[in-house]
Amino acid sequence: MEVKIGIRQVAKEIVVDSRLGADDVKAALAKALSDDSGVLALTDAHDRQVLIPAAGIGYIELGAEHARPVGFGTL
Repeated sequence: MEVKIGIRQVAKEIVVDSRLGADDVKAALAKALSDDSGVLALTDAHDRQVLIPAAGIGYIELGAEHARPVGFGTL
């Protein structure tokens, strides 16, 4: 699933291609926002972690889950 994260006072958004579902991302965001110094931690499709301070998050846009890849490289 593609997760786009907008950071306050930053023009460019962060895009993470995550294996998590929408409910898992929502739960991680809720947990990060519940703590004053919370950090949103997401793991991308290549097992790299992205850590974002929850206080700086402006918005999160969740894409379609499990989009089917197209092209010859998907075989």
